[in-house]
Amino acid sequence: MTDKKTPTLYLCATPIGNLGDMTYRAVELLKEAELIAAEDTRHTRELLTHFDIHTRLTSYHEHNKAAKGPELIAWMGEGHDLVCVSDAGLPGISDPGSDLAALAIEAGFQVSPVPGANAALSALIASGLDTRRFTFVGFLPRGKKERAELLDSVRGHRETLIFYEAPHRLKETLTALLEALGDRRAAACRELTKKFEEFRRGTLSELLNHYEENQPRGEFVLILEGVGNAAASTRQEARSPIAAYEAHLADCGDKKEAMRRAAKELGISRREVYQIVLQAGQ
Repeated sequence: MTDKKTPTLYLCATPIGNLGDMTYRAVELLKEAELIAAEDTRHTRELLTHFDIHTRLTSYHEHNKAAKGPELIAWMGEGHDLVCVSDAGLPGISDPGSDLAALAIEAGFQVSPVPGANAALSALIASGLDTRRFTFVGFLPRGKKERAELLDSVRGHRETLIFYEAPHRLKETLTALLEALGDRRAAACRELTKKFEEFRRGTLSELLNHYEENQPRGEFVLILEGVGNAAASTRQEARSPIAAYEAHLADCGDKKEAMRRAAKELGISRREVYQIVLQAGQ
């Protein structure tokens, strides 16, 4: 790093899975830095070791930010630059890097991004859903009341919604989204850039059914269409029971499953679908 009169806080992206996504600039920056503030020093030490980086680390995370943040700002006040990293991706997205940036700006220091991998945007661009406008929601609150309030606040959003979730809470979150926002199109994106990367696309109910039968593994990004697109999809896909049955049969290849899906899509009983299909000689 070049000497500057004004200290700089660098918000440095790190890989979200594949170490090959580390940028040349990030490696050089971390090598030249005096100090790296890391969300998890053990995790970051493994990354630094891989790239033969021996810069001093200090911990800065959600549980010590109130005390550690001012200490780091005071250290910068002595004329030092500081690099902040999270466990993965861009610092400041669902981690306290944003708090440190606010403190640095308030102190009159420069804040500079070092771009790189980001799970939310990586999932969004491969989701198949609208990428023109989106809202990042992140992790839902654990409390039912707080979670309900947050989901109610985004219920009417027309833009695509982005959520983060851990595997052990995925089914609970899918259920909450389905109940609060309706059965919209969605994509469950897991293990991004890793060996077992997977994109599962469908409706919220289809995703929930899948993960009821298959244990979720890995960290997830959930991409959910906005209310405007959901309404448009509903109008576009409104069709007769026969058309719905045939479309789902072509997709899944199983008659019973196709009837179940058609019934759910149209809001009628599976028996009604069966009778209509039977009469049509399907």
